[in-house]
Amino acid sequence: MLARRLAADAAGIAEAARLLRAGDLVAFGTETVYGLGADATNADAVARIFAAKGRPHFNPLICHYPTAEAAFADVVPNPAARTLAAACWPGPLTLVLPRRPDSAVALLTGAGLDSLAVRVPAHATARALLSAVGRPVAAPSANRSGHVSPTSAADVAAELGDRIAAILDSGPCTVGVESTVLDLCGPPALLRPGGVTAETLAALLGQLGRGGGAIRAPGMLESHYAPEATLRLNAASVACNEAVLAFGPVLPGAATYIQLSASGDTTEAAANLFAGLRALDALVRQRGLSGIAAMPIPETGLGAAINDRLRRAAAPRPPTASPADAG
Repeated sequence: MLARRLAADAAGIAEAARLLRAGDLVAFGTETVYGLGADATNADAVARIFAAKGRPHFNPLICHYPTAEAAFADVVPNPAARTLAAACWPGPLTLVLPRRPDSAVALLTGAGLDSLAVRVPAHATARALLSAVGRPVAAPSANRSGHVSPTSAADVAAELGDRIAAILDSGPCTVGVESTVLDLCGPPALLRPGGVTAETLAALLGQLGRGGGAIRAPGMLESHYAPEATLRLNAASVACNEAVLAFGPVLPGAATYIQLSASGDTTEAAANLFAGLRALDALVRQRGLSGIAAMPIPETGLGAAINDRLRRAAAPRPPTASPADAG
């Protein structure tokens, strides 16, 4: 059965909340990308997220809340967390903090860790939905694991339309890359660049460390956000049978291209990134091209998040599991 398409009005929000409370999966838009939502306190519902996405069970999910106060009911905030919540929430920032012992969030949501990743989205429809649900909502990006993240309801329908109950059509996403993830279980450590820049965080907290070791948050797998086509990074020239992911003046000689930002604006490029990758991936297949050549993007501002996604998209793919491996 195909997912129902719900309008982002009072009736649609109420129905989406009802489905989530009943244990169903509902995709909804945020300012970053579309999330695949489930009641984070319902382990069965959370398990259906993993099944729908084909997601590794060791990769934690982000819990979404309508307010900072609601988020801090499930985790233990420190002064740095309160500073960032006041400055950056609602917004595209996820904080990893120690889980409260009395939290009702299912252990599967946090992949069994003693921490939880929490955020308050800066999207009016998303926060209205979260308020109506009255429970934390686990919501990774609404795509099959490792595929390009969705930034429209149509993207979600193409990826998961036959695997979920409904899509709350919240319009296109304005930021277009996932939230920044910051680990605050110890000294502040940047786990994933995203919609809040490292420069902004450093101005609030001082120098940031870099996370490593165990996977404590989403988006840390080496191969992720991957199109089917081969992706070549930092291209200075292009072959006649390649498609170009352009940033600024387009390299000459390409078979086709998608422009992230003609003016070289990393914010505009971030908003266009996943839609551009999807469009080029389809063109490569349709025209039998050799792959995608991505032009260089500076590491400043949202460029760091864009390059992180592109590096993961270009990383060697893990081997596909056989039916025996799938259990």
